[in-house]
Amino acid sequence: MIDTHAHLDACSEPAEVLVQRAKQNGVTRIVAIGSGIDSCRAALHAAAANDGVWAALGIHPHQAADGDAGRVGELRELLGAPRAVAVGETGLDFYRQRAPRERQVALFRAQLELAADLHKPVVVHSRDADDETAAELADFAGGVVLHCFSSPGLLPAALERGYYVSFAGNVTYRRADELRAAAAEVPPERLLAETDSPYLAPQPVRGRPNEPANVRHTFAALAELRGVPVEELAAQVDENADACFSLS
Repeated sequence: MIDTHAHLDACSEPAEVLVQRAKQNGVTRIVAIGSGIDSCRAALHAAAANDGVWAALGIHPHQAADGDAGRVGELRELLGAPRAVAVGETGLDFYRQRAPRERQVALFRAQLELAADLHKPVVVHSRDADDETAAELADFAGGVVLHCFSSPGLLPAALERGYYVSFAGNVTYRRADELRAAAAEVPPERLLAETDSPYLAPQPVRGRPNEPANVRHTFAALAELRGVPVEELAAQVDENADACFSLS
């Protein structure tokens, strides 16, 4: 199994401990996420120090009003590292409004341009911004991952455009019927799974800090609702991650 989105630097335990425990639970690969320049450096360090770990590097929309928003040039340099496989987490968050909308849009556009220049996929955060996210992505020709998918309104665009749709632990929650319905609609070749560690622990461990080992619970839930063996689903998601992030 693979965890395609984990904020290892935000977890309370060292990355090597989390990686080892993940492997003991059948999770052999992880995409570590950088959110901001210092976080990106930490993600690259984790990827360099641990077999089976890669890094996606970006500046989060919450940081669009911070100093990191002006460091896209540094982000470009970091993305040249051998284990850097995607741009992101980037996108739009109009729910928490931690940065003005126009600054979020400008930062998102800058990172989409960067991804296009570097021929890398983008890992997209979208919350309460379905229409705006779809509009900004309309002309982007590269791979797109809708991370921690929680916006059913974005599903038609995702299906039409062939985006990867990644589900986190919240798809296991008892009241997440809309998310489970969306997960059932995604074509098998466009499905991904993640933890978003240390956030959104799946139902069996809800209330505790999340970690990559817990992605197995999300795989189990996705396999059950799609009516396939979990081993088959895990193999398909592994193949999808290879194609999306050029891991093989």
